[in-house]
Amino acid sequence: MDDRYDVVVVGGGAAGLSGALALARARRSVLVVDAGEPRNAPAGHVHNYLAREGTPPGELLAAGRAEVTGYGGRIVDGRVETAVRDGDGFAVTLDDGRTVRARRLLVTTGLVDELPDVPGLADRWGRDVLHCPYCHGWEARDRRIGVLATSPFGVHQAQLWRQWSPHVLLLLHGAPQPSAEEVEQLAAREIPVVDGPVAELVVDGDALTGVRLADGEVVELDTVVVAPRFTARAGLLAGLGLTPVPVEMGGHVFGSQIPADQSGATEVPGVWVAGNVADVRAQVIGSAAAGLNAAAAINADLVTEDTRAAVEERRQGLATMFTEEAWEERYTSRPNVWSGRPNPQLVAEASGLAPGRALDVGSGEGADAVWLAQRGWRVTGADISGTALKRAAAHADAAGADVAARIEWVHADLREQPPAESAYDLVSAQFMHLPADERRALFARLAAAVAPGGTLLIVGHHPRDLRTTAHRLHMPEMMYTAEEIAAELDPAVWEVRAETRSRAAVDPDGRDVTVHDAVLVGRRRF
Repeated sequence: MDDRYDVVVVGGGAAGLSGALALARARRSVLVVDAGEPRNAPAGHVHNYLAREGTPPGELLAAGRAEVTGYGGRIVDGRVETAVRDGDGFAVTLDDGRTVRARRLLVTTGLVDELPDVPGLADRWGRDVLHCPYCHGWEARDRRIGVLATSPFGVHQAQLWRQWSPHVLLLLHGAPQPSAEEVEQLAAREIPVVDGPVAELVVDGDALTGVRLADGEVVELDTVVVAPRFTARAGLLAGLGLTPVPVEMGGHVFGSQIPADQSGATEVPGVWVAGNVADVRAQVIGSAAAGLNAAAAINADLVTEDTRAAVEERRQGLATMFTEEAWEERYTSRPNVWSGRPNPQLVAEASGLAPGRALDVGSGEGADAVWLAQRGWRVTGADISGTALKRAAAHADAAGADVAARIEWVHADLREQPPAESAYDLVSAQFMHLPADERRALFARLAAAVAPGGTLLIVGHHPRDLRTTAHRLHMPEMMYTAEEIAAELDPAVWEVRAETRSRAAVDPDGRDVTVHDAVLVGRRRF
């Protein structure tokens, strides 16, 4: 178990696993903490779950767990004791003392069915003591069903269960007598009314056979229907200021749940709820759907946060990435930054030129300057990084004393220390990507540094490379085409070729790709 996750899901039932599955498939780091107390554990099967009809609850959860872990989600057995705010996220403490951090919380702890205090009722819960006709009505069809009236809705429950069996009776159990209208309705549906409180359930072997009234009479039944009080399992949310609210119908409180919007978002930013903890009426398939719905909302919220952080990081990067300190950090972070080979467009263009004076702009570790010097050029290699120039000088020395003697290394930021005008027969700027205004100003100074009859060679990554998987800083505003650079040169002064040249490369994942260089070759007329 790691100590930080995008999302911690508390509760491993249908809602929790469904949410975790969607988040894991969204490539989020997810931890599910499950106390192993599913509400439907006593039930033999799950119903009304399309394509999973009749699946045992344990089997459904096991399949869900396998799906979550199959996509990289993690599941631990345990109980969350507390969840508290921790900076922008949450600290979640488990019952074994471990604490994990989460950017977001999805709480799917369900509810507790609080049953009427009738001896034997709890022992038969989920088997032949039932509450939901849509969950169990088919299995209880045509059986003798007694509806225990524990709320004002006893008559409605009896009428509802009558859809599944003609043998339904209403056990008043101390509830108010039905109104005249209700008596007529019950009679019309042939539902008998039994007065008197129920004292206990009657069980023979492992089967319910009836109920015993307080006066000793036994009413023969196969199934008892009750209306539990649905109490949200929400204790861990108290530390975050979330408490359940009553759920009422017709003025009668029959449960509690955590309030949330349609996505499951609570009033506490970063906390979502799904399943029965947020909806006492939800069945298994509805809880699973709610978990998915909440997961989508959580992921969208995280995407918004990730985007906001990326924008801030990008702004900070743009503000610092072209400084001497930034380039020093880049060069000192590894032994070699570049390949040590000269840039191919320089080789292509300079091979046919007569050697003269050359300015290598942004020399880096010196591969271009050394290649030019080996061909007889006298080279000024300029770079903003002192570390890069030390490596470049070492490479020149390794190439031979005659080569090193032809190169002058200049530690300079040419944006602030422009080169001498009309001083070079070749000015080469390979992959100088700057903010547009800085780029235009620098390239104008580089053009001015070219002597009459000399060559200006500017090569950059073409904007279309951003569409590929090649490694490129995603700075579209700093990419350019050769035509854009050519448009900034006076055609009366310059004879220009502006081209897009393709070449083979390998992306960071080892795939062969085609990249494109924006190549401007300008010959100064005078």
